[in-house]
Amino acid sequence: MRGRVRDALTAAARGLALCVLSLGVSLALFIASVLSIAFIVLGVGLFTTPAVTHLVRMHANQRRQLARDWAGITVRPPYRALPPADSVGGTVARCTKLLRDPATWRDLAWLPADAVLGFVTALLPAALIAYGVEGFVIFAGVWRAVQHNYWYAFIPVEGFGTATLCAGLGALLIALAASVNPYFVKGHFLIVKGMISPSRGAQLAQRVERLYETRHDAVDSSAAELRRIERDLHDGAQARLVSMGMSLGTIEALVEKDPAQAKKLLAQARENSAEALTELRDLVRGIHPPVLAERGLGDAARALALRMQVPVEADVELEGRFAEPVESAAYFAISEVLTNAAKHAQAGRVWLDVHYSETAAGGMLRIAVTDDGRGGADPRKGSGMAGIERRLGQFDGILAVSSPPGGPTMVTMEIPCDPVGR
Repeated sequence: MRGRVRDALTAAARGLALCVLSLGVSLALFIASVLSIAFIVLGVGLFTTPAVTHLVRMHANQRRQLARDWAGITVRPPYRALPPADSVGGTVARCTKLLRDPATWRDLAWLPADAVLGFVTALLPAALIAYGVEGFVIFAGVWRAVQHNYWYAFIPVEGFGTATLCAGLGALLIALAASVNPYFVKGHFLIVKGMISPSRGAQLAQRVERLYETRHDAVDSSAAELRRIERDLHDGAQARLVSMGMSLGTIEALVEKDPAQAKKLLAQARENSAEALTELRDLVRGIHPPVLAERGLGDAARALALRMQVPVEADVELEGRFAEPVESAAYFAISEVLTNAAKHAQAGRVWLDVHYSETAAGGMLRIAVTDDGRGGADPRKGSGMAGIERRLGQFDGILAVSSPPGGPTMVTMEIPCDPVGR
């Protein structure tokens, strides 16, 4: 009961904040947007519309953030990329692009709906509690001042008996608020999702753009990987094999003239062959680790944790195998993040969590790496995190980094996928 009362009061407080955003900010932005678009015929709107639309999008993105934080509802932004407004022509091009973007008009239609429907759904949680409390206030003695001239809901306040009924109805309203208040707030955000989430056409356009980017990333990554393999072979195993071949040729010439020198060269050739074999194994392990191929991502992640220089506490819950490209991308992403934590974060301990869950949209492989290091990690600096993001992007995966100065650092990775075997 305490939890339900706390949730009801929290919903009421959040609803009052949403009332200010809905009736105040949304209505003001709607009026400003309409006037700015109307002034385009005068030329002034070409310069004011991008600024006003930017404010509208900031307002909509704030509501998207609140929907995720307060109701667990994800509303993705559908906006297209805009050209730079570094000149008069650029400003006009930006205004034209904004007016051609369907998301602009969806936001504009949402603003008045938010000022009416959004305001009502946000006000109801606080209104239910306040109206319920009013019944107790009437029962506490106010009925003497308002009797014969006041109705509480459907109850005419005539005396102590009707005041008691008011208190009973107030108790019912407060009990109702404890049950339904969170749903009113959720309903408010469902209206937001229904009106300003990406349309199917916008989702397809974003999907095509994303695929176009990840295709180039995949091609670049494959080319870089081939160059790395070629360089490692040329500088390592190939050089040792060439040296071993030359040694064998020399041994063939010395085997009868100088058997002692031939034995020394044979020992050296044996060492070269062993080192070449080791380098080839390391190269193969770098392409696709044997433990990953034989045991799957779960055991490969545990093996990575055991090989790290800093203590890594691994919590891996995977019941099946995944497609080889997915497992490979996840493995090397984990390896890169763990290596960064050991080399750059000055961490004393690292926690690795890997698990798979089913969602309404499909399966999701989630990986979280947390360390107690110095923090301050920035994905925009350095190529490690960018490489991980490109690798995951090929599978519509995402990378999120939380690393305040002083730590801790938490790197979260998600890859949509489905198991292929148990």
